[in-house]
Amino acid sequence: MPPSLATLLWFILTLVLFRLDPAKDRDASPALWIPTAWIFFTASRLPAQWLGASVGTASQAMEEGNPIDRLIFSGLMILSIVVLMSRSFNWNRFFSRNFALIALIAFALVSAVWSDFPLVSAKRWFRDLGNYFVILVVFSDRRPFDAVVTVLRRLCYLLIPVSILMIKYYPNLGKVFSFWTGAAEFIGATTSKNMLGVLCLVSGIFFCWDTLNRWRDRKDKQTRKILILNGAFIWMTLWLLNLSNSATSTVCLAIGCLVLLAAHTKFSRRHPSFLKFMVPTSFCIYLILAFGLDINGDLAGAVGRDPTLTGRSDIWKAVLSTHTNPIVGAGYESFWLGDRLTVIWRSPAGHVNEAHNGYLELYLSLGLVGVSLLFALLVSSYRIICKKLSSLKLASLGLALWTVLLFYNMTESAAFKGQLLWVIFLLVVITVSVHSPIERDDRLPQTVTVKAFPNDVREGVAARDRVRPELVHGRMPRGAA
Repeated sequence: MPPSLATLLWFILTLVLFRLDPAKDRDASPALWIPTAWIFFTASRLPAQWLGASVGTASQAMEEGNPIDRLIFSGLMILSIVVLMSRSFNWNRFFSRNFALIALIAFALVSAVWSDFPLVSAKRWFRDLGNYFVILVVFSDRRPFDAVVTVLRRLCYLLIPVSILMIKYYPNLGKVFSFWTGAAEFIGATTSKNMLGVLCLVSGIFFCWDTLNRWRDRKDKQTRKILILNGAFIWMTLWLLNLSNSATSTVCLAIGCLVLLAAHTKFSRRHPSFLKFMVPTSFCIYLILAFGLDINGDLAGAVGRDPTLTGRSDIWKAVLSTHTNPIVGAGYESFWLGDRLTVIWRSPAGHVNEAHNGYLELYLSLGLVGVSLLFALLVSSYRIICKKLSSLKLASLGLALWTVLLFYNMTESAAFKGQLLWVIFLLVVITVSVHSPIERDDRLPQTVTVKAFPNDVREGVAARDRVRPELVHGRMPRGAA
């Protein structure tokens, strides 16, 4: 099939999918396209890359950025702020419920003071601040749980098919050649095979979670259509994941799906403490085996991969030899700039610009203070997720993402740098954290809440049962004030 015909067919099928999607939320706010657009660029390529623009050398790109990207991201941030202002967003409530996250973001901004490149550090902080604004646009929606699902489904609908299109019909865009081995690497709509792996990881976890939630209603005609569509995207996701050859994302997808399956079993519902205990315990056991018995190298060798995890051991030695400030780090997003980058590129690690370990990456930028704040955020979010696990469907998705985030960052560093996995994790966890368990995530008819005086409630009978019916159903008699 000619590429032009394949592109036309993809475009038509995408329009039909968005138009006739059986899982479509017809009451979704138009403002949800703002976070959809932002996360689309975060998960794939920057606007300038989609347009084919260039800023010169690699070092210039890392230090200066691109004016096209700044313009588009600034516009999306302004639109997000306008939406939040129009909704009279309760900032005090958000800050009080997410203290650890706010402390981490604030410390990242302060770290620009001691950075060798304070202006670059501050600009990157403001750019990444947009991640939190678009998350708040979703969270502040009148039906935040449905809004989260809508944004995730739209992202998968856009990025998974276009990645297949680019790999099959535009190999000059969907495929690159490894700097180290010269072998072909499939990247789809992203910029690296690891980013394509993360996209497949998020897509696979989302559709697995959505399928498990709808499975009990599979006899319903509309639900069957959604399950068939979910199955098609799961197949496409696994096909892309296999092409990406991203071992970390493949293992993490298996872990995330196992957590989802465990969370939806009758045993876990009857014994919720078992699952809450097993997730952190499993990670602790992994740490002991990985660093105490070097199980990572043995497993990599057993499956025919480099025992050094594709040079990660050399990278970790090189970055630790730079001796950054162990307490406060080099400053937000400042480590991979200037003389340090030159020294690392001359080492056996080669031309790299990330530590391939999320915890180490954060340590290099923000030191032990930043790592401690991240630990506080992970602990507080885990407690909230476990507390809401039995009352909110979205909490099981949050638990799977929380677990995957822990394991993924052992060999990759993108998850704590404002990229897809980190943004989706915060999107789900923040939505789960602020809403009380009494608020259900499925659609319920809107009713009017009637306050009752203490003396009006006897033996569990609500006062609304004794007021006039027209007031309960929101109707006022004519002439009433």
